[in-house]
Amino acid sequence: MAASFRNVGEITELAGCDNITIAPQLLDQLEQCHDPLPCKLNAKQWQEIETQGGLPSNLLHFNEASFSAMHMNDIMAAEKLVEGINGFVKDQDTLEGILQA
Repeated sequence: MAASFRNVGEITELAGCDNITIAPQLLDQLEQCHDPLPCKLNAKQWQEIETQGGLPSNLLHFNEASFSAMHMNDIMAAEKLVEGINGFVKDQDTLEGILQA
């Protein structure tokens, strides 16, 4: 997950995310913090809740097909996703080149 985090609190709300891009100054702040960091994103927990029929009624339920259809109908979201992924690939290639040099 990539985002433009402005503070540590925004990052800690995503605790449990598999991959996340964090600016060096925020990494420094996280390193200095010794507060508990409970996992906020847990796929197994949501699967258990869903299995028990306990999802809050105000949440939309998506499967892969319905999410993809809605996402592709949002031109800006679809284009920005592709743009963002391509930007990260370019940046990764640049970084790897720097590290090899």
